[in-house]
Amino acid sequence: MSMRTNQVKSDLRAGKHVFGTMVFEFFTPGMPQIAKAAGADFILFDMEHSGVTIETLKGQIAACRGIGLTPMVRVPALQYHFIARCLDMGAMGIMVPMVESAAQAREIVSATRYPPAGRRGAAFNMAHDDYQGGSVPDKMATANERTLVIALVETAAGVAAVDEIAAVDGIDVVWMGHFDLTNFMGIPGQFENPDYLRAVDTIVQAAKRHGKVPGMMAADEIWAKNYLAKGFRIIAYGIDHLLLQRALGDGLSRIREMVR
Repeated sequence: MSMRTNQVKSDLRAGKHVFGTMVFEFFTPGMPQIAKAAGADFILFDMEHSGVTIETLKGQIAACRGIGLTPMVRVPALQYHFIARCLDMGAMGIMVPMVESAAQAREIVSATRYPPAGRRGAAFNMAHDDYQGGSVPDKMATANERTLVIALVETAAGVAAVDEIAAVDGIDVVWMGHFDLTNFMGIPGQFENPDYLRAVDTIVQAAKRHGKVPGMMAADEIWAKNYLAKGFRIIAYGIDHLLLQRALGDGLSRIREMVR
C-alpha cells in the first residue's frame, strides 16, 4: 500500500481554493470528523498558543486518517524537534510562526525533507506511513512531495523580507498573521489602517510573484470575502472555541428574546 497523498497540496497546485479551520481548544476524538462533516478540507492544529501536548496531537492526527481530511500543525517555534515529530506523527502540513528571513525559510524546508534535500531523520513503519512496509526511497519521495510547508509572516521584519521568503524553494504557502502583524507594526487591531493594508498586499504580491499561495485565517464570512478578493487561496475559517462561543451567544440571545 502506498502512502497517502495530500489533497490540499494537490488542489492548491491546481489553482483551486481550499478551506478548513483551526483548533485551539477542542482536542476531542470527534473533532476531525466534525470538521470533515462540516465541509473542511483541512484542520490546522495549533501548538503555539494552545498548550496541547505531543501525545494529544498524535491522537488528533490519527483521527484524520481515512476520512479525507488533511491534518496540519502550527508548531510553537522554528525548532527541528517540533517539525520532525509532528511529521512523524502524520501531519501533512507544517506552519512555522514568526518567519523573518530566507535563511529561516530554508531551515524550515530542510527540516521537512529527507536527505539529500534536507535533514529530516529517518523513522519508518510509523504513524506517518500508516505503519506500512514498502520501499523506503519511495516513502521518502512521497513524504517530501506531500508535505505542505507554510511560512507564517506576521511581523514588520517578515514583511520586509517576504519577497526573499517566498522565493525559497520548498515553501508552498506564505501565510499572513493579521493580529501579530498589526501588533508588531505598532497598530494593534487596526485592520483598516493603510499601513497594514499595504503590508497585506505586499505579502500577496510576493507569494504570487514566486508561484506560492497566500493564506490566512478569516474570523468570519466578511473577512473571508474581503481576503479572497485580495487573492488569498487557502483560508482557515474561524477558531474552534470562538465559533462555538459565537453560535452559542447568538442562539441564547434569540431564545431570551422569546421570553421578553
